[in-house]
Amino acid sequence: MANKHSSRSHTDDEQSLLSHLIELRSRLLKAVVFVLLVFGGLASYSNQIYNLISKPLVAHLPETSTMVATGVTSPFLTPFKLTLVAAIFISMPVVLYQLWAFVAPGLYKHEKRMALPLLVFSIFLFYAGVAFAYYVVFPLVFTFLSAAAPNGVAVIPDISAYLDFVLTIFFAFGIAFQVPIATIVVISTGMISRRELSKMRSYVIVAAFVIGMFLTPPDVISQTLLAIPIWLLFEIGLLFSWFFTSQKKVTTDHELNDNT
Repeated sequence: MANKHSSRSHTDDEQSLLSHLIELRSRLLKAVVFVLLVFGGLASYSNQIYNLISKPLVAHLPETSTMVATGVTSPFLTPFKLTLVAAIFISMPVVLYQLWAFVAPGLYKHEKRMALPLLVFSIFLFYAGVAFAYYVVFPLVFTFLSAAAPNGVAVIPDISAYLDFVLTIFFAFGIAFQVPIATIVVISTGMISRRELSKMRSYVIVAAFVIGMFLTPPDVISQTLLAIPIWLLFEIGLLFSWFFTSQKKVTTDHELNDNT
């Protein structure tokens, strides 16, 4: 009887794992199909998309300078690469929803109530970070870099190198703007208390300026323009963490009462 029970339990575990893998494959397939559909819709506008992304640099180039393509296939592949990234960027809410739909059934009620708003807020902050980089940081960066070129040196940026630079900055600022999410998570999970983290405010401000120094040109203005938002986002995270922790406590108490 023990062997039969053990064999049945082992079979159930295998079937459960297989069903989870099938659902995961289905969710990933839906996300990939949606990205490809968006990419297909944007493909014919790849050059226009690249022109839009390169606008902050082109606006600050000397009148006699233009961007160049040093690779044989760069004029074709670089805009298409950007278009694929743009398709993923636009599809991110759908991709993350598929991930949420896969993970949500295994979460407790209070975990769902906390995770879903954080997921939505995280997407918004990532987009906000990218927009901040495009509209605020890029003009400052390219103004500084164009002015810093030595006399007799022509500023002729390569389109492929520019795309790599832009995507790196977009990703860096998108991640940097996740500070409120990180703050809420570390407090709500009990890794550190809200009071203890608020006492570390001075260290956070110093860290924000250090991050600004690495992600922006070596001038005080652009460094400050990144450091101040990071600091303010940290304060926002502290403020919202009080709501999330109190909401979590109320929901947990209700669940305990229901179980009893």
